[in-house]
Amino acid sequence: MGPNMSALGKQHQAAAAMAPKRAYVTFLAGDGDYWKGVVGLAKGLRRVRAAYPLVVAMLPDVPEEHRRKLRDQGCVVREIEPVYPPESQTQFAMAYYVINYSKLRIWEFVEYERMVYLDADIQVYSNIDHLFDLDKGKFYAVMDCFCEKTWSHTPQYKIDYCQQCPERVSWPEQELGPPPPLYFNAGMFVHEPSLRTAKDLLDALVVTPPTPFAEQDFLNLFFRDVYSPIPPVYNLVLAMLWRHPEKVVLDEVKVVHYCAAGSKPWRYTGKEPNMEREDIKALVAQWWDIYDDERLDYKGAPGGGRRRRRGGGGGPGEAAAAPGPGPGRRRQVLPRAVGCLGAPPVAGRDDGVHPG
Repeated sequence: MGPNMSALGKQHQAAAAMAPKRAYVTFLAGDGDYWKGVVGLAKGLRRVRAAYPLVVAMLPDVPEEHRRKLRDQGCVVREIEPVYPPESQTQFAMAYYVINYSKLRIWEFVEYERMVYLDADIQVYSNIDHLFDLDKGKFYAVMDCFCEKTWSHTPQYKIDYCQQCPERVSWPEQELGPPPPLYFNAGMFVHEPSLRTAKDLLDALVVTPPTPFAEQDFLNLFFRDVYSPIPPVYNLVLAMLWRHPEKVVLDEVKVVHYCAAGSKPWRYTGKEPNMEREDIKALVAQWWDIYDDERLDYKGAPGGGRRRRRGGGGGPGEAAAAPGPGPGRRRQVLPRAVGCLGAPPVAGRDDGVHPG
């Protein structure tokens, strides 16, 4: 079972007042359009009054124009050196996954005691600052789903087994051996920067053959003994909407991961499989509502950094937090699936997630 996350709201408020060394962090590479995702993420964090800055770990090939856009949105820009896996004939699930090994550099950001990593194609719809107060020494992330075709190389996919619904198909131990360990999606996780861990990661990478899901597979292998699952509301992989609808209540989702093919809001056409769904259309529109909201633009000094708390607000930058509900409560009523996700933790309330 995952960690006890009840009553963490009060804890993170007290911690924020003490100005701890904490930050959200994302990753950017190349001269493509992913900078739009980072801008959307920065504005989304402001909207939910996040108390900590957004650091962007970026490769040298990110053009200055894109860096300026991110600084203008209050992001802390940190250039990093690329990290490459050992040479091999491995075919990655997506060709661009090879650059994602460079995300390992965020363990070198030791000026921060704790960080919450978020992919650039993620949007935060409710405050998640309380994740910084989880017990140290564990690696926190949300379990992934094995049901999409990108998993076709795995035995899980071939036998229709998914850790999201292990009761649906029993793992055949006689044929395949012990069931695989829990596997997380690396689009969102809570980690503690450490030069020792950074060195251990890079040393391990040298002797670890690349696999189709690149750094995600590698991180799962490296942190398998300390991985602690957190509820899916902290990283809704969109495939859950059609693969496991009984487990999704959109009103309770805090973080949406636009990782399904065709779902990147800034590239969305609605033509790819499942992208014509009304819930997907609404989630894409909601991302654009945040991206286009000028009230959420950064109003502080250039270059980001810590800011004074003003009017009870919070978050990277000095924008006023615009009112607005989480996903599932916008202009239209989204299709809902009543399932087993716990309600989002709030101060003073037990969300039913306990250590085990």
